[in-house]
Amino acid sequence: MDTLEHYLTAEDADPIDIVETLASHHAWDFDRVADNQIAMGIEGSWQTYSLSLAWSPHDETLRLVCTFELDVPAERRPAVLEVIDGANDTLWSGSFTTWPEHNMIVFRYGLNLAGDASASGTQIDDMIAAAIEACERYYPAFQISLEDGACPQQALGIAMSQAYGRA
Repeated sequence: MDTLEHYLTAEDADPIDIVETLASHHAWDFDRVADNQIAMGIEGSWQTYSLSLAWSPHDETLRLVCTFELDVPAERRPAVLEVIDGANDTLWSGSFTTWPEHNMIVFRYGLNLAGDASASGTQIDDMIAAAIEACERYYPAFQISLEDGACPQQALGIAMSQAYGRA
C-alpha cells in the first residue's frame, strides 16, 4: 500500500486533511481556508466549479457546497426552481438549490459521520465526483432554461442520463 492509500484509509484522519490530500493528488487548485474548511476549483466540461468542503465536529458532518457561474435573473427564478425540482427528483445524494442573495444555483451534499465514524478517501472522492457529475449533467438544463427561456420539461429533457453497460 503506498503512502497516499495508507493516509486515505487511516481511521483517525481528519476529513479536511483527506480532502487536501485528494486535491493534491488530483492536482486541483485548492486553498485551506481554515483547519475545518477547504476551497477548491475543479475544471469541468462546461466550466470550473468552485467547491467548499467544511467539517463540523459538533454536527459530525462533512458538508460540500459546489457553485458555478450562472446568473439567475428574478424573472426566470420560478422556471429555474422547477428545473431544480426535476433535477433533485433524479438525484440519490445531494441536491441543488438557489442562493438568491448571491444570485446563483448551488449543489449541496452532506456526509454524516455520527458516532465517531470516519470517512475514507474513497467516500470523499466519490462525494466530490458525485457533485461534479450532477453539475455537469444539469448545467445545460439550467442554462437553456435561463438563456433560451425553455420550459422546465424541455430543459430537463437535455440533461444527459447515465448510461449503463457498454457498446
